[in-house]
Amino acid sequence: MERHLYDADHEAYRSTVREFLAREVVPHKDRWDDEGWIPREVYAKAAQAGLYGIQIPEEHGGAGVTDYRYRMVVCEEVARVNALSFGLTVALQDDLFLAYALARTDDEQKKRWLPGVASGEFIGALAMTEPGTGSDLQGIRTSAVRDGDHYVVNGQKTFISSGIMADLVVLAVRTDPDAGSRGFSLLMVEAGTPGFERGRKLDKIGLPSQDTAELFFSDARVPVANLLGEEGKGLQYLMSHLPRERLGVAAKAIATSRAILDLTIDYCQDRTAFDRRLVDFQATRFELAELETEVDIATAYVDQSVLAYNAGELTPVEAAKGKWYVSELQKRVVDRCLQLHGGYGFMREYAVGKAYVDTRIQTIYGGTTEIMKEIIGRDIASR
Repeated sequence: MERHLYDADHEAYRSTVREFLAREVVPHKDRWDDEGWIPREVYAKAAQAGLYGIQIPEEHGGAGVTDYRYRMVVCEEVARVNALSFGLTVALQDDLFLAYALARTDDEQKKRWLPGVASGEFIGALAMTEPGTGSDLQGIRTSAVRDGDHYVVNGQKTFISSGIMADLVVLAVRTDPDAGSRGFSLLMVEAGTPGFERGRKLDKIGLPSQDTAELFFSDARVPVANLLGEEGKGLQYLMSHLPRERLGVAAKAIATSRAILDLTIDYCQDRTAFDRRLVDFQATRFELAELETEVDIATAYVDQSVLAYNAGELTPVEAAKGKWYVSELQKRVVDRCLQLHGGYGFMREYAVGKAYVDTRIQTIYGGTTEIMKEIIGRDIASR
């Protein structure tokens, strides 16, 4: 089925992205995974090349382009070269951090932070999850107590993507323990803030070179001038940006599903068994037929979600549907593609093997599949 999502400008951008990845990422990505780290200067080069942050207004160093189709192009090209650790950090800037840094900052804050993000000098992170709190945001315990022109912050965050290298952290805190859902706020914590320390780089089963960490706050003094938006509206802000985050997960999921399926089709056309190509066996053809059909159908939903987001019409429920379904589809597609590769699929040197372990987190972060179904189910029950 022919897609009609992109126009000539998007395809020209695709060429730029593809050339950048071939030059700066592909020659190094396997070594980065072995070493468990991606040098931050690569992200500066990516920002300067326009791979992320293009939605930052021109007066702050960006291109002022808010069309999400450009994000989709990056997702597809990153998946095509199987550089998923690199791609996740890029996605975190566009789909998480910048959502807050653009929408919840005042003019003075924009001038302080956005030029550095646009140039790649600053890398941002979003810190919500705590050791005892995941999807239940109202369980956040990290506290921020007003003391003159500072907040004194105490608490701990975990599973924070880009937590080690981040220069700016959007931190979810409890500013009023007695105000219920109106007792939460967002602060921008800058690297070097007294009392802010980074813990260990967490050892994950997948995405090995993508930095994920613990963060600790012990009487950390954050200026009141770093409050994002209004005090007490933090939970509202977090909920309002979830559709963008979940669209981002679906975008990466469909791109990876398509890329790994395409590689597997090529493999089955070339690999022989019993003097026949794998694709000449009916069982193989049926498997590939099912996978391609499911990916095509899911692609149509994601494409429509992208257009709805561009129009300001993507609802939390629609985003939740795409997030859980396409991330679960990615798990299924990659698993079946690995099976079709046989023993070679279990080797890290094959893209499908790496994608297999990198894929597993997709149904967890950004809200688990179970939470997505609960959001959709509550909507159904309320009609």
